[in-house]
Amino acid sequence: MRRPSACLAMLTSLIDFLNAPAFVLGPLAASRAELAGALLGVWMVWCNLRVDPLAWPLAITSSALYGLVFWEARLYGDASLQLLFIAVAFWGWWQWLCGTQADGSALAVRHLAPRGRLQALLAFALLWPATALLLRHGTDTDVPWWDAFPTAGSVVGQVLLGRKLVENWPVWIAVNAVGVSLFAYKGLWLTVGLYALFALLAAIGWRAWTRKAAAMSSA
Repeated sequence: MRRPSACLAMLTSLIDFLNAPAFVLGPLAASRAELAGALLGVWMVWCNLRVDPLAWPLAITSSALYGLVFWEARLYGDASLQLLFIAVAFWGWWQWLCGTQADGSALAVRHLAPRGRLQALLAFALLWPATALLLRHGTDTDVPWWDAFPTAGSVVGQVLLGRKLVENWPVWIAVNAVGVSLFAYKGLWLTVGLYALFALLAAIGWRAWTRKAAAMSSA
């Protein structure tokens, strides 16, 4: 049985390995964690487009890697968000495999009711300032409000995605658009490109899931 100190040393070595540069090309640089997280993230979104449950274990792994990336960049809201993402990903995985709708039928791609849209907007309106104030007074981040926006939006988007609701996609478009500016400010250029790609894929996903929802409602 390994001693706690030996396990801690192994964990520290792993974190140091993941935080080491994967490549440096002039102003463009990325750690191994950022590169691996980006690749897994693209694969994850592609699986979401196809409503493939494989997206969820990919999300868990990518979130763990990006937790390291954001912590190193002092984006503590986004770093903490990855822990929530991991928890919600387990829930979303179970939902896609075993979840049911109000009528007891298997979970299917569908639209959110008008009341549900209002509730989602209200949840975001409460989460954004609450997260920003927490980051401003509890961390040394220099961008509390910008850091809080994708944090709050991602919580809402992840819940909607877990329930296979079409409206998760416009939420991700907004989150990714703000993320592009935030990560450019922090010099995370690989992640800037990744989030720009995510925004494009979210637009494609919105269109694809809208068609799926229409096909299922007419079936």
